[in-house]
Amino acid sequence: MAGTAGTPGTPRVLRAMNDRAALDLLLEHGPLSRTRIGKLTGLSKPTASQLLARLEAAGLVLATGTTEGRPGPSAQLYEVNPAAGHAAGLDVTPQRILAAVADITGRTIGRHELPTPGRRTGIPVVQQVTDALDGAVKAAGLARDDIHRLVIGTPGAFDPTTGRLRYASHLPGWHSPTLLEEIAAALPMPFEYENDVNLAALAEQRLGAARGHADFVLLWNQEGLGAALVLGGRLHRGWTGGAGEVGFLPVPGTPLVRQVTKANSGGYQELAGSQAVPRLARELGIEDVPPGPYAEAAAELVARAAQAGDDAHRQLLHTYATRLATGLASLVSVLDPELVVLSGAVLTSGGEPLRALVQAELEELAASRPRLVVGDVREHPVLRGALESALATTRDEVFDTSR
Repeated sequence: MAGTAGTPGTPRVLRAMNDRAALDLLLEHGPLSRTRIGKLTGLSKPTASQLLARLEAAGLVLATGTTEGRPGPSAQLYEVNPAAGHAAGLDVTPQRILAAVADITGRTIGRHELPTPGRRTGIPVVQQVTDALDGAVKAAGLARDDIHRLVIGTPGAFDPTTGRLRYASHLPGWHSPTLLEEIAAALPMPFEYENDVNLAALAEQRLGAARGHADFVLLWNQEGLGAALVLGGRLHRGWTGGAGEVGFLPVPGTPLVRQVTKANSGGYQELAGSQAVPRLARELGIEDVPPGPYAEAAAELVARAAQAGDDAHRQLLHTYATRLATGLASLVSVLDPELVVLSGAVLTSGGEPLRALVQAELEELAASRPRLVVGDVREHPVLRGALESALATTRDEVFDTSR
């Protein structure tokens, strides 16, 4: 008996599968000819032609130029229509909200930064979110209604049972149990929220050093020390969203921190967080410790230590590498990941010298020996991850030609 419309195996579903395969190839490779699309998908020339005509009529692809510089007649090239859909991402820290809009190809077309200097602003969080988003939407030359989906990245995690933000007491104004409902009511598009370090891991998984890896840990050190855990290709968030909050991990080398959520700190944060680096530098007699926020000062010190040849800076890098490996040893002993990605400004500033030292220390402290790499996504990895997350759902919706 013939299946109904929408049943797997029917012509409509098969066409939709071929359409999506072609669109994904265009996203991956850029402009392609009909012949090239046919070869990559295994479709005949007539079927590939029908597919492209269908996608062009639906506004999903555009004819763009022709092949040149090759033997034989030139061929028409096709690309994904960038205006077929748009997504937005927000990266929230205590100091600012960074917002961006991307077209469906992943290209960032608008960005806006909204300073949020603590409680002094007096501006409700919902308004901060909408103001940051509106700034990016305006910079992209769009309207709010043009955005298909928004993903917001914050420190900590929203507890799925209570709706409250946990593990981020340093983010003022974000702890109301009704905040997510208020944001949803103020926005015309669907939105999702995600931990900031998880989004950095997603960026590395989609675009960077973790491509092709199903089991990896991303260790992050910027304003805070945290980790993202990817197991079997999927983010592991834990029961309350707190998986990877390794800053609270008790570790040797520092006194036990009690009431960690009130202190918003723990042993690993005290041992190897950004605030520990300037303190260590002073203990080693390094006099020109940069002023300013801990994360910026720590990144500058680690970068300098990775390049300097004097004993004090070499000792700084060695000691810091040992501290990082101390906490990592617990993580890899439990998870046995294939790969560890070092991310966040404090870790990436140390480059290969820091990575090599942490790798050597970890091999002495842990039985399993994952490969360590420095993250590839250096420019706003949390924001990039938020955009990638929003784009994935947007593409599923916009590219679905079976409806």
